[in-house]
Amino acid sequence: MSIIEKARAKQQQKSLETSVKEAQYPLEEESINEPIDASPKHELTLDKIALAERGYLIDNGTRKSIKDEFRKIKRILLNNAFGKAAKTLHHSNLIMVSSAKPNEGKTFVAINLALSIALEQDKTVLLVDADVLRPSVMRELGIEEQLGMIDYLLGKTEQVSDIIYNTDINKLKLIPAGKLHHLSNELLASEKMATLANELANRYPDRIVIFDCPPLIGVTETLVLANLMGQAIIVVEESKTSIVDIQAATEHLNENLALGLVLNKAIRSHKDLYGYYGYGYGYGTKN
Repeated sequence: MSIIEKARAKQQQKSLETSVKEAQYPLEEESINEPIDASPKHELTLDKIALAERGYLIDNGTRKSIKDEFRKIKRILLNNAFGKAAKTLHHSNLIMVSSAKPNEGKTFVAINLALSIALEQDKTVLLVDADVLRPSVMRELGIEEQLGMIDYLLGKTEQVSDIIYNTDINKLKLIPAGKLHHLSNELLASEKMATLANELANRYPDRIVIFDCPPLIGVTETLVLANLMGQAIIVVEESKTSIVDIQAATEHLNENLALGLVLNKAIRSHKDLYGYYGYGYGYGTKN
């Protein structure tokens, strides 16, 4: 066998080995158009009767003032997310819901906003439990904790679709918080989180993403999340949240955020069973 023939034989052997390896370990190619939403096996069932009894906005054929109050709020949010203002806001469809301090009703507002937006004819909504220190969205909805956002950021799953859960409310999907972790601040500030936020903001043009975030005062995670958002709602409890608290909560927020205040637990007429949950809304860019 000549030198040339030996070289050809050696090259053919290498090509054969490469083909075998590629067959055993095919390269994974992720298409940018590949859906990231959950598969049907992820569908979660909500106890709608129990939720309605606790004041949550379930579509049960009734019309109460609380539903109209949330309609007013969501209309502003939707206009900013998809209207002319969207061009001036980064991630205009990513909305954080927070409060100055704990127990002012932010999770109640976040869930009801999501439920109200799910009633839209041409919009979908993804509710993210981003209160990674005291997650409560799943508990409020009567669902056991599942694999969630922190687990994804830790690399416990590589697929975003593994942490997005369908519900039996058409157009409503959930991302749980995941396991508590002592490096939650650093995880939320990571490039992987920024990539996730960008993915959620841009994958579906008809989607609003609501983040139920921790309170602002004394919690660094919330400011980290705020830098990824286009809009922010700060829940203010009537007769409890002070002007000083509101100023302290908002002074370090990104100046480019579209910022709104929701007045929670305002006393209304007793004629409405859920009149206790009155909402006022002020809106404007942070000044």
